[in-house]
Amino acid sequence: MKNSFLPKFKKQKLIKGFTLVETLVALLIFVLAMGAVTSFIILSYQANKYILKESVIVDEARRGIETMVREIRAAQTGDNGAYPIELADDKQFIFYSDIDNDGKVERVRYFLATATSTGFGSRTIECTAVNTGGFCNVTFSNFLTGTLKSASATVSVEGDLDNSNEYVEISAGGTTLTSYLCQNSCSHCAGFYQGTTTFDITSIIDDNTSITFTADGNWRVDRQCPSAGPYDHSMRARFTLNWTEQISATGTEFQKGVIEPVGYPVQYPLNQEKISVLTSYVRNDPPIFEYFDNNGDEITSVPARLVDTKLMKVYLVVNVDPNRPPNEFELESSVQLRNVKTE
Repeated sequence: MKNSFLPKFKKQKLIKGFTLVETLVALLIFVLAMGAVTSFIILSYQANKYILKESVIVDEARRGIETMVREIRAAQTGDNGAYPIELADDKQFIFYSDIDNDGKVERVRYFLATATSTGFGSRTIECTAVNTGGFCNVTFSNFLTGTLKSASATVSVEGDLDNSNEYVEISAGGTTLTSYLCQNSCSHCAGFYQGTTTFDITSIIDDNTSITFTADGNWRVDRQCPSAGPYDHSMRARFTLNWTEQISATGTEFQKGVIEPVGYPVQYPLNQEKISVLTSYVRNDPPIFEYFDNNGDEITSVPARLVDTKLMKVYLVVNVDPNRPPNEFELESSVQLRNVKTE
C-alpha cells in the first residue's frame, strides 16, 4: 500500500552552461563584430564629410566664377583714365569695373595664389659649463619649414651667481643679447634656473634656419655647484627658441583683390588692396584665363591682350584631394567685355 504522505520526487533536467572557452570565443566574436560596425560607421562618416567638403569647394568656385564674369563683363575705363584691362596673364587678370554700383570704378584683380598658413614652433636645449669662468653653446638647426615671421629666445641660467661681480653674457649668432644676466638677482647654486629673460631675435635668424647661442660666465663664476655627473659645474644655461612662420599649404587659392579709388587726381594705392579668397584647392595646370579677339581667334601675345581682347574664357579645376575620388571638377564660362566690344 502506497503511503500518500511520503514526499514525491521528480526528476529534474540538468541545465548545462557555457564553458570558459565558449564564453571567451563568444566575447571575441562580439568584439570583432562591434569593431567592424564601428569601423564602418567611422569610414562612412569620413566619406560623407569629404564629399560635403568637396561640394562646398565646388559651390564656392561656381559662385566665384559667376561674380567674376559679371564684373568682367562690365569692365570700363578707370577713374584715373586707365584702360579697362591693366594685366592679362594666364592666371592673373586685372581690370577696372564698378563692382559695387557706387558710381566709383574699382581696380579688381583675380589671381591664383599659393595657400598659406601660420605655423608655430618651440624647442628647448640646455648646456653646462664645468670650468671657472667657462662657457657653453647650444645650436638650433632645421627648425623652419616655411618663411620666418618672428622669433624669440627665452634664456635662464643657474650656478655660482650670487654676487654683483658674477654674471653671464648671452649671445646669439655672434650678437650680444645681454652682458649681465643674473647680476644681483640670482642665488648661489640654486639648483633651478633663474634670471629668465626673453629676447626678440627675428633680425638675427636668417633663412639657413640655424642659430648658435652662447652663455659665457665671467671670471668670478667658479666651479662650485654640484652636478649629477663626475664634475661640479660653474654655470648651466637653458635656451628656449620660439618662432612663427608662414607655411605654404597644400593646394592653391583663387583670390580677389580690390582697390578703391582715392584722392584727386584719382589714384589706386597698391598697399590698400583688400584681398579675399574665392575658393581653395584650385588645381589648374592649363590657364585660368584665355583671351580672344573680335574674330574669335585666341590671343597669345600678352601686350596684344590688353587692347585686342573682346571675349574671355574662364576655366577652373578644383579638387580637395587629387589622390582620392571623386575626380576633378571643371568649371568653365565665357564672358564678352561689352564696354570694349567692337562691332
